[in-house]
Amino acid sequence: MKLQLGRCLLQKRMEERGVTANGLAQALLYKPERLKDYADNKRIMPLQVAISIADTLGCDVRGLYELSPA
Repeated sequence: MKLQLGRCLLQKRMEERGVTANGLAQALLYKPERLKDYADNKRIMPLQVAISIADTLGCDVRGLYELSPA
């Protein structure tokens, strides 16, 4: 099944785990601004970044975006 990316759920996942953008950025060695751009839907995460974020947050990579059938 083909899926379409919807709204980014990064902010929601960080809140669920009590993690700030600054804390996550520090753990991943990314700039906090980059993570905020993903969370605000200004940029789409490359797959490698999404996997790193999901691993760090302890969630499934599919949980970082709303997904709908294309």
